[in-house]
Formats: sequence, C-alpha cells, structure tokens
Amino acid sequence: MLETLITSKTRLKLLIKFFVSASNQGHLRGLAEEFQESTNAIRKELNQLSEAGYLEKKTDKNKILYRANSKHSLFKPLQQLIHTHLGIDHVLEYILTKAGDVQEISLLGDYAKGLDSGRIDVLILGKDINQAYLLQLADKASEKLNKEVCLNFIGTKENFQRIILYSAKTATTID
Repeated sequence: MLETLITSKTRLKLLIKFFVSASNQGHLRGLAEEFQESTNAIRKELNQLSEAGYLEKKTDKNKILYRANSKHSLFKPLQQLIHTHLGIDHVLEYILTKAGDVQEISLLGDYAKGLDSGRIDVLILGKDINQAYLLQLADKASEKLNKEVCLNFIGTKENFQRIILYSAKTATTID
C-alpha cells in the first residue's frame, strides 16, 4: 500500500522506524547497519526528513541522533498511516473484542524496533484470556494482513523491548 505512495524504500524504512513509536531513535551508522543500506542513502533521506520537520536531531557525544518530531502537525496522521500499513490497528481491534480481561497489549520483536519484517509479535497480558479465540483471530489477521501474527500470553514485561499498544491501567491505546 504505502510502497506505491512512497517509492523510496529507504524513506519508507525510516518512516516505519521512527513513526511506529515516538520513542524510537537512531543514528546514521546504526541505521545503515540495521537496514543494510549505504550511509549515503540513509544520510540523504535523514536530511530530507529533517529539513521537512518530520525528524528532530539531537547531538549525543559525537553522534547525531534522530527521532520523530512529535510536535509536527502531521505526526499523528503519519503515525496512524504507519500503524495501518503495518496492520497494528487491525491486530488491536481483533484482540480487544471478546478476548477476556485484557490488561495490556504490547508489540514485541522487529516491529517494536521499527522494522517491517512481516512478523508481528504481540504480548497479551491479563486474566481469564480466551487464548483459543485469540489464536483464531491471529490466523484471520495473518490472512488479512499477509503478515505472520504471533501471540504470546506468558512473559514478564521487563524481558522484552516492547511498545505498549493498550493498557487497562490508563484505558488508552497508542495514537
């Protein structure tokens, strides 16, 4: 979907990295290694996104760190577009309907790092969760999204790099 609108694969990777979660950040060489791209291609896109105001720059020691500019007027719409592209909004919708007493839903793995690997790992914590129902929904979501959706029901929150998509404590989902 987004590939037809954003023809630069490098730019799309950067948008996914920074807009899947506002807390994601990276520096030139790290991003080049992560995406297995040349530093010149990454630098060009980082400069263009920074000049347009979509990314913020911050110097840390002798590295320039980049992150999404959450104050930009298009931050929320871009983040929503990225979530829709990745299928995160569908996964949340499926889980929150008839799933049981869900306390928290977190995104794990590559997607939590801002990488579109085709596999969406989700941690669902709560009481009396209807696992059989959720596993059926995961299969349906996988078909609809053409991505593998893997659900985890066990784990301590501290063991994972994660993005909290929903928390019953705050009764909100990420925007």
